[in-house]
Amino acid sequence: MVFRFQSRLAQLRSDDVVVVWKLDRLDRSLTHLVQLVNQLLQQDVGLQSLNDPIDTTSAQGRLMFNIFASLAEFKRELIRERIQAGLQGARARGRTGGRSKGLSDQAKLTAAAAEILYQEGKLLVRQISRQLDISTATLYSHLRYRGGKIGNS
Repeated sequence: MVFRFQSRLAQLRSDDVVVVWKLDRLDRSLTHLVQLVNQLLQQDVGLQSLNDPIDTTSAQGRLMFNIFASLAEFKRELIRERIQAGLQGARARGRTGGRSKGLSDQAKLTAAAAEILYQEGKLLVRQISRQLDISTATLYSHLRYRGGKIGNS
């Protein structure tokens, strides 16, 4: 879809207007959106959003776009700062993020069964993975971790 949109941009002429439903449908990244609007303005192409008060075909519309872009960037930076402060506070209290280390009891049983089936050599890795509902990458990873022989090595 991006390729189609880029090819449409190349077809725009002076005094054309790009009409979008909402600005966030045009681009999720504020930086890219501002670059796109600047590119359109350089080509003398307007931008109208049907659900946002943005219409860059007028000086007032361009001003509003720049104000909204600045506010959105400010909001994103505030969110980032709050997340960083929360993570630092959690670390100071001894909390760390992410999944807990190690395997659950069920995963240990599945890993042991997979290893035994692999060592017996009666089933292909793909069959073991399907039977135990694990990916082949997970099975190989576990076998390497346990130091088992893999394949012909």
